[in-house]
Amino acid sequence: MLILFVILYLCGTLAIGYWAGKKVHNVSDFALAGRHLPLFLAASATFATWFGTETVMGASSEFVENGVIGVIEDPFGAALCLLLVGLLVAKPLYKLNLITFSDYFRLRFGRKAEFIGALCMVPSYFGWIAAQFLALGILMHKLIPALPIEAGLWIGAVLVIGYTYVGGMWAISITDFVQTIFIIVGLLLVAVFMAQEISPAKVIAAQPEGFFDFLPKPGWMNWVHYLAAWMTIGLGSVPQQDVFQRVMAAKSEKTAIHSTFVAAGMYLTVAMLPLFIALSAKTLYPELLKGDVQDIIPNMVLQHSPLSIQALFFGALISAILSTASGAVLAPATVVGENLIKPRCLKLTDAALLRILRLSVVGVALISAAMASYRGNIYDLVSESSALSLVSLFVPLVGGLYWSKATEVGCVASMIIGMIGWLLALWMETEFPPMLIGFAASIMAMMVGSFWGLPKPVRALSS
Repeated sequence: MLILFVILYLCGTLAIGYWAGKKVHNVSDFALAGRHLPLFLAASATFATWFGTETVMGASSEFVENGVIGVIEDPFGAALCLLLVGLLVAKPLYKLNLITFSDYFRLRFGRKAEFIGALCMVPSYFGWIAAQFLALGILMHKLIPALPIEAGLWIGAVLVIGYTYVGGMWAISITDFVQTIFIIVGLLLVAVFMAQEISPAKVIAAQPEGFFDFLPKPGWMNWVHYLAAWMTIGLGSVPQQDVFQRVMAAKSEKTAIHSTFVAAGMYLTVAMLPLFIALSAKTLYPELLKGDVQDIIPNMVLQHSPLSIQALFFGALISAILSTASGAVLAPATVVGENLIKPRCLKLTDAALLRILRLSVVGVALISAAMASYRGNIYDLVSESSALSLVSLFVPLVGGLYWSKATEVGCVASMIIGMIGWLLALWMETEFPPMLIGFAASIMAMMVGSFWGLPKPVRALSS
């Protein structure tokens, strides 16, 4: 019965995607839903951008093992990111009518910045998407033990390709709204079920001393790693194309800004539910910790809850994964078509570009699925993805928006030097967080390059 429910849900998602595909007539419809999304669709889509397997399975396992300090990166850092997008990015960029962040780099700094920014942005998504596909594989294996995880993740990849290829942002926005309802209702009812099994007071009392500490232990290196946890997604995902695309799809500047604030509040609130569920499961059923801790919530639901709760939970989990994966696939695919292929094909028509975007969806999903087959930790895959954009894209974006002296030389140097600094720190296995080294290198390169480079004028934001 549970498997039948899952199959029907997946079929319903595909049906919505194909129905939404009827609204797609051009690139703007495919990439930005024609910039027609009302607040409730824009907010639910932005919320669903971040609320995926990394929150439900990855963050909950980190919480069980390391306490509050273990989840500073997500959900706290992720909620901070959405807030910063609304405060820093949505207003100045919405009026420019852009499709990608790399479009902004072209307007502000030039073609070289556009090209290099796109090259930095596209790979940053592979780990994020791979994490979603890996979670789908784990989930399908739990439901159908005879189905290997690798086969399950490829089935999930094909499903995401199907409705994203046809409906683009329209399909993603409408399915995200439906999936958000499933996420909230499903997780809330599972949390209520757990609260009936064991009181929250007992769960809290059973945890070791310091488990709920929000600040790190004394020591400067502990504070450095704490800062890095906030910055990984909190700053690193600000220049990510998926959240930008959803914000730009809003019907007005006011809606774009408000949708990020609503999404940040929803994210931080709803994300507490899987943390509570996982901690309750650890307290009630400590034997579940013997396996992969990422599986603690799915295993608890399958082994210790009635069928109705199982259906609600797995419906919510599938919703979270699909909503994140679809938007994450569309984002780099849009950058590939808009900023890597279109500038080199001067006579490219809108219809031809639309076909390229759809083929790029397929390519990005297939590469990410292959990557998921070789990596097994959801939390690590997501962290690597956000760190990549932090060290190469955050400084050029914010510098371009709020520092009038930033130049093309500074922008390009910031992207390249930040990336090199991060990769060298990873290779050297430094105790100091590699992402902070790359971030500092990106800042220095922006400053030195801007003052050293030729002082040619740049276009204003209103251009």
